[in-house]
Amino acid sequence: MTPALTFFIGLVMLLLFGWYFATDQGLRKRLLALTLTVLLVVFSVVTIWPPQKKIALGLDIQGGTSFLIRLVPGDKTINKAMLDQAVEVIRKRVDYFGGGEPIISPVGSDRILVQIPGLDTAKIQEARDQLSRVAKLEFRLVYPDSGERLRAIDAGKEVIPPEYRIEVYKHPGEGNEKPTEERLLVKKKADLGGDRVSASNAYYGNEGWTVQLKFDSEGAKKFGQITEQYKGHRFAIVLDGVIQSAPVIRDAIYGGDAIITGKFGEQEARGLASVLENPLQTPVSIEEERSVSPTLGMDSIRASILAGLVGLAITLVSVAVYYKIPGLVANLALIINLIVLIGALTMFRFVLTLPGIAGIILTIGLSVDASVLIYERLREEMALGKSLKIAMKAAYEKAFSSIFDANVTTLITALILFWKASGPVKGFAISLTLGILASLFTALIVGRNFLGWFVDTGRLKRVSMLHLISSKNINFLGKGFIACMCSLALLLAGAMAFYKRGDRNFGVDFKGGDLVTLSAPSKIDIGQVRDALKPIGFADASIQESAQGGKSYITVRTPLNTSDKVAKQITQSMPNAAFKVEGSERVGALVGGELARNSLVALGLGILGILIFVTFRFELSFAVGAIVALLHDVLITVGMFSLLDRELTLTMVGAVLTIAGYSINDTIVVYDRIREGLASGRRGTIEEIMNSSINQTLSRTILTSTVTLIPILCLFFFGGAVLRDFSLAIIIGVVVGTYSSIFIASPIVLWWTRARGGSATALRREITQKAAAANPAAR
Repeated sequence: MTPALTFFIGLVMLLLFGWYFATDQGLRKRLLALTLTVLLVVFSVVTIWPPQKKIALGLDIQGGTSFLIRLVPGDKTINKAMLDQAVEVIRKRVDYFGGGEPIISPVGSDRILVQIPGLDTAKIQEARDQLSRVAKLEFRLVYPDSGERLRAIDAGKEVIPPEYRIEVYKHPGEGNEKPTEERLLVKKKADLGGDRVSASNAYYGNEGWTVQLKFDSEGAKKFGQITEQYKGHRFAIVLDGVIQSAPVIRDAIYGGDAIITGKFGEQEARGLASVLENPLQTPVSIEEERSVSPTLGMDSIRASILAGLVGLAITLVSVAVYYKIPGLVANLALIINLIVLIGALTMFRFVLTLPGIAGIILTIGLSVDASVLIYERLREEMALGKSLKIAMKAAYEKAFSSIFDANVTTLITALILFWKASGPVKGFAISLTLGILASLFTALIVGRNFLGWFVDTGRLKRVSMLHLISSKNINFLGKGFIACMCSLALLLAGAMAFYKRGDRNFGVDFKGGDLVTLSAPSKIDIGQVRDALKPIGFADASIQESAQGGKSYITVRTPLNTSDKVAKQITQSMPNAAFKVEGSERVGALVGGELARNSLVALGLGILGILIFVTFRFELSFAVGAIVALLHDVLITVGMFSLLDRELTLTMVGAVLTIAGYSINDTIVVYDRIREGLASGRRGTIEEIMNSSINQTLSRTILTSTVTLIPILCLFFFGGAVLRDFSLAIIIGVVVGTYSSIFIASPIVLWWTRARGGSATALRREITQKAAAANPAAR
């Protein structure tokens, strides 16, 4: 599909959305909803099809190209600081190829392992250039005499000044003209270095593709001084020892900007801008290049796909059985949601990885939750004796604020993660952001109009739904103190276990480990290798396979000082495979210092975003309760992993983020019902209204948790050893999140209000004022 056609379809859909929201209820609104849905689904299917070619998969799912890079020692011996600098620079350069979540890890004392997903032949060559280019940028003065000294040197009348040397500047040819050469007398030592470049970008200008540089404050000052002092003379811009251009300084330049022109193509200009922004201090060479299999292993991926499909099928059947005809509409909305989400991911060329799939799993939960909220409201409205048509309209209007607030709170966090984080955290944020938007569309437009069509046309005169969880009158707030003490005990136990285990809490991804390489004359069965590693406890290790020179290779990443044991176990358990140990190396952490810092900053800003939004929509005490519940769920999950003697790995990042997203969504739904109870003027104390509200949402809370857990339980039992910890973390998180939204979040609101000297009346008044504006767009 051409960009012009994509733009035109997008414009049409934008106009249709505007028309839909500007139209009152009726046949026209329903036809607009149908047109929008069909357009989006068709557009998504065309974007996705054929999926094996269109959907970009990450290194953990599809595999990719592996480069082993060696730092080349010059005058200085390679040290840890040089290796760390090269790792961070290469990490930034690899980002030039998109959000594919590559593996970048130090190997030994002077090498770096880089694995990039989904590169075609042309991209592999470009990756080689990007990874190995030093990008040493220098600004050197040309001898300031308009070439007279050079002509005198050529005539034998003068000698070359000791601080200068003669270099050749190749002028690119104009049109069909041949390139020309010019000899220049250029300073040996740079007047200004590329280490002062703070930013670089490529753009198309009057002279074709141009690279623009931005200096830091020190560099801008020095550049200004040089251009003022040598006005009217030439200034050579030298990249990796080659003169790129030698313009005449026409005026002093104090803005801190410079440009490089040189008849670049677009790809060359963008690549140059990328390496100039991230220059290497040490030259490197690519020692080895090969294609590698997925880091999760093909055996795990096949098992996970089967488990995921079984889980999704069980979810669809369960919703259909419980809610009957409305359940079928909810299933249709869920399927459309997934099609639109994957279509959006494909259209924007996002790479699908395990954390991305975690975001999709959370999206499924949010989508089903929206339907459950609406249908439980519908049940309540019908119980009041209202007709189906009036009950349905009231159910959507009342459920709107819950769906809106819960999804927007999660969306704010996802957008902040996308803005500030990198690596797997960004992959999760991308899929969750698009998933939330798709969920809002399918719940509030697709589901509403399809079910409305059945009701308005008389095809559906009454709705019958199962009701396994009847209304209760449990004093949840009365049990709040006991629940908090239980949580505190669990948190302390987890913290003690975490402290006691120390480094053993973190897996190879966080602290580095061993990488053992074995070869065999024929194809290797990864499943058999995992079985062989089971007795020594490494069945869930990262195992990648590759082929080179007629031989098959596997690399196994395990904890430190285990490579000998792993190699021995594999060779003894599989004697017929004729394994040969090619070597073992110590590898660094996959989670670099900068990646970890960016992710923590993003999470901190996400929590701040939740605090501001929930305070704006509810009240400060609600915001505090939501954040306490979120931290409670994440910390208990991490603590449980320590108590169960499990390690935190990179795949756990996606799981923990899923838990955080689920926690905040669950809490906001309960808060919305409490807000409604307080704002309605219902009689009773704050505690009674809060208890009543939690009991009213109990059915929805348990149903949503159950539906979310179904596919995760399938993944846990049938998805293979590699994803077992990932699914276990989400299972713990969903259970703890359900518990905290009932027993922790609401008591915190009450206690915080009292702790800061507020009264129940003041809380009710403030909530009533904010509730007046809480449901403006429901209609």
